[in-house]
Amino acid sequence: MEPDLKVLLISDDEVIHNQILNAVSASYPVQLIHTQEAVREVNRDVQDIVIYVQPQTDIAMESIQYIKSVGPSTLVIYIAKETDFTQLRNISKAGAAEFFVYPEEHSLFVSRFPAIVKNYEAQKMKKADAPASFRSGRGKIFSLFSGNGGSGKSNLATALAQTIKIESAAEVILIDLNLQFGGIETLLSIQSNRSIADLTPVIDELNESHIRNVSQKLDSSKLEVLISPCDAETAETISEEFIAKLLRTCRRSFDFVIVDLPSYMNSHVVTALEESDQIYYVLNPDTPSLKVLKQFEELSVRLGIELPSRTSIILNKIGRENEVQEKDLKNVLRFPIAAAVRLDHKGLQPFLNKGEPVRKTAKERRLIPFAKDVRKWGLSVLK
Repeated sequence: MEPDLKVLLISDDEVIHNQILNAVSASYPVQLIHTQEAVREVNRDVQDIVIYVQPQTDIAMESIQYIKSVGPSTLVIYIAKETDFTQLRNISKAGAAEFFVYPEEHSLFVSRFPAIVKNYEAQKMKKADAPASFRSGRGKIFSLFSGNGGSGKSNLATALAQTIKIESAAEVILIDLNLQFGGIETLLSIQSNRSIADLTPVIDELNESHIRNVSQKLDSSKLEVLISPCDAETAETISEEFIAKLLRTCRRSFDFVIVDLPSYMNSHVVTALEESDQIYYVLNPDTPSLKVLKQFEELSVRLGIELPSRTSIILNKIGRENEVQEKDLKNVLRFPIAAAVRLDHKGLQPFLNKGEPVRKTAKERRLIPFAKDVRKWGLSVLK
């Protein structure tokens, strides 16, 4: 089996999922989650094979339809607890490719699973040589976070979104989730009365049209930007469910979703981190920043946020005069360094003062050092 093939087991029945894990986990990497976590996990990462054990409530058909809408190529295997032809017909209509009844057909499942996997791999190999393209319905969410205020996180988020948009044909949206104070609107000189908060009345039927009606499109790059309401009272009315639905809808409508997070932890930030495909932690090369990073790691463990598999470090404000150099950090950090961005006060400050993006067109001749480093990072993301 290919090492990058993902098998997800969704189950609340300990007896059944232990039987399945004992039978297949030695040969195949299987991730186990509970039914209530299914939507979040399916949105966070594309799954190749989903083994869905019949839940106690009547949500199986709706859940499988959602799994197939997010990942049309995902193969769904349904494990029922009783023989029911009506259920079989409904589950098959929803998109399940295989149907087994436990415990009667446990041995049949174990014997057929390798063949199911082999057939899936064969179908996947046929598509391996197809030209790469951006597909609607499966965008990537990149969140930029730092526990330190003034780390340059918002500058990096803005420049990364601009770079990806300019250097590719991808649809990109930049979201400012610093709901109390904002910041992106100042960096890009956006003056508008419309913000994320205007999506609240339509959140239950949110779609791409709603988002584009509220977002601001930059003239230079055509980047879509969802700005913050910049209001503490309004921020209190926005729930974590709103944040989750917003990010999931953006994922289905855009190829890349760049999220600028505030420099503190609350329910909004935790939700965004959980929904993210990649978390970029912006770190300044000094001892206080390293201490805050350590505290962030410890807090994430207590909150149950999965960091190791999807977190990278962005070293910002690198210079010879720094207390700590990049080579000193490689043996200290738990996470890989995705990019190093030089300290460029002289080149960057005029753009900040004028509220202008550092990137406007694809073939700019004189890029400042900051923009060159972000361009290198952006191109690595596009590969």
